[in-house]
Amino acid sequence: MATSSPPAKPTATAASATTKPQATPPPAAPSPPRPAPQPGMGAVPHAGGTTFRVWAPHADAVAVIGTFNGWDARADRLQSENDGYWALDVPAAKAGDEYKFELTNGDKTFGRNDPYARQVTSSAGNSVVFDPAFDWGDDHFQMPAWNDLVIYELHVGTFHAPDADQVGTFMSVVEKLPYLRDLGINCIELLPATEFPGSRSWGYNPANPFALESDYGGPLAFKEMVKAAHQHGIAVVLDVVYNHFGPGDLDLWQFDGWSENGGGGIYFYNDWRAKTPWGENRPDYGRPEVRQYIRDNALMWLEDYRVDGLRADAIAFVRNVEGEENPGADLPEGWSLMSWINEEIDQTMPWKITIAEDMRGNDGITAPVAAGGQGFDSQWDSAFVYPVHEAIVAPNDADRDMHAVAGALTQTYNGDAFHRVIYTESHDEVANGKSRIPEEIMPGAADSWFPKKRAVLGAAIVLTAPGLPMLFQGQEFLADGAFNDDQPLQWGREEEFKGLVQLYRDLIRLRRNLDGRTRGLGGQHTHVFHVNNDEKVIAFARWADGDGGPGDTTIVVANFGDKTHDAYTIGLPAGGDWPCRFNSDWQGYDGSFGDFGCLGATAEAGEYDGLGWHGSVALSPYGVVIMAQ
Repeated sequence: MATSSPPAKPTATAASATTKPQATPPPAAPSPPRPAPQPGMGAVPHAGGTTFRVWAPHADAVAVIGTFNGWDARADRLQSENDGYWALDVPAAKAGDEYKFELTNGDKTFGRNDPYARQVTSSAGNSVVFDPAFDWGDDHFQMPAWNDLVIYELHVGTFHAPDADQVGTFMSVVEKLPYLRDLGINCIELLPATEFPGSRSWGYNPANPFALESDYGGPLAFKEMVKAAHQHGIAVVLDVVYNHFGPGDLDLWQFDGWSENGGGGIYFYNDWRAKTPWGENRPDYGRPEVRQYIRDNALMWLEDYRVDGLRADAIAFVRNVEGEENPGADLPEGWSLMSWINEEIDQTMPWKITIAEDMRGNDGITAPVAAGGQGFDSQWDSAFVYPVHEAIVAPNDADRDMHAVAGALTQTYNGDAFHRVIYTESHDEVANGKSRIPEEIMPGAADSWFPKKRAVLGAAIVLTAPGLPMLFQGQEFLADGAFNDDQPLQWGREEEFKGLVQLYRDLIRLRRNLDGRTRGLGGQHTHVFHVNNDEKVIAFARWADGDGGPGDTTIVVANFGDKTHDAYTIGLPAGGDWPCRFNSDWQGYDGSFGDFGCLGATAEAGEYDGLGWHGSVALSPYGVVIMAQ
């Protein structure tokens, strides 16, 4: 049971930003029937033994074999229940025992790992009877308000590995939690951590969807990590993969021996709908038992493991076979499945966040279920990352489009600033032929002046723009190269670039309003009031309440050009002094910076940029200045 209580969610008030038209979800279709939840699927240990239950509608016989019966299929044969379920209580089986199901279909007999196994010896090994009991101690973590979240995406295997020959673990993540807390991070988002083939992977090839990766430490270590994160004030969001399973070491494939058209059997579509970019292995979202399986998986992480949210991978391929806006390939049962899961989470744990990776700019992904939407709380936003990324990495200043950056700043979904997650680096954006931003700017010289200045420029936009800001592991100490699951982060760079780490710490402090002067950075309202595409300068205001004011309204001025401005005039929303709260060119951040700017501004009466006041600010090349009264 979750023990936290709901924090204040960001209020979806009308924002000053322009909102895009409501996208239309797939045509409504009757939802497939919801099966009655089967009690205790998988292996459930109790004082008198262990109860095993499995769904295998085409099996003629099912036995459980394991260390408790000498792997003898004659010892413990499951009894057939209704609707293709089989069950048996085995007094000799206890937590820690290894087991498999042995299924017979016609003249074929084969072993399968438990689809609901919470622990396996490996993806090619055996299931393990797992006792979910765990001492959570005084864990009464309260999820931060969503508009206060600063997300840090990490990959367990490479985030903090002992050396290049070993993979990181859940407990090695724990070792770095104090660092993340001190940086200001209050939410970590883990790439998928369920069991996959081998010891190195991004995690997007789930072999055992209910089991935690054994090389990362397994389920108990995962709980220890969540508990420790909560003790450091850090929420945990887990990436889940429901657009496909496998393709390797996948015992779900033709699980009980039945299939059609050479397909995957009972857990998968067995026709044209099976095709995905990762194989013909899309789950059958229309089959009630498969819907229940995926729903049970999502709820397990939130309830039993106390994670604070889920990030659902590539949702476009759950709602559409092609992952595009092609009505002829829509999967309305996939849309309704995600809606059902999100609706149940909202009804039972409304403070836990669900995030979609759809990347198609579809308002319906984060629209309420009651309005026909999928009901996710936020979604990764392609309308932000692509134009901002391009404006940072483009070699020539002339190619930086300030109008495109302005559009990225003002984009919202359903009129809510926090229906989107914004970033310049993620696991997808720094791999697959792409590199870290500093590396893209100057390959082989990522630690030189231009990459530093422009990478920082992008980070400052991420941490001041409307949305839920996200960093990717090592971004704060100028991680170079490209992300790869066999190359651990080089933590020596934390000391080498400690000034840049401080820069990120200062930006996050402003974003979370920890000093009480920049509440607007967590507000719904955004006004891009100055766009100069010739000089490559943009300025915008953020505020939370009413018309803003001292302690609330925050002004961000960003120079996307390689030019110094001694006194650059912009409009201002109110009179008086506008002190500088952040200057990205401060030499304390990096010895190569110019220490120029951040004198703040004094407002003079007179209309400018459509505002009643104006003032001048000093801007360094590729510099960002943040001001607040």
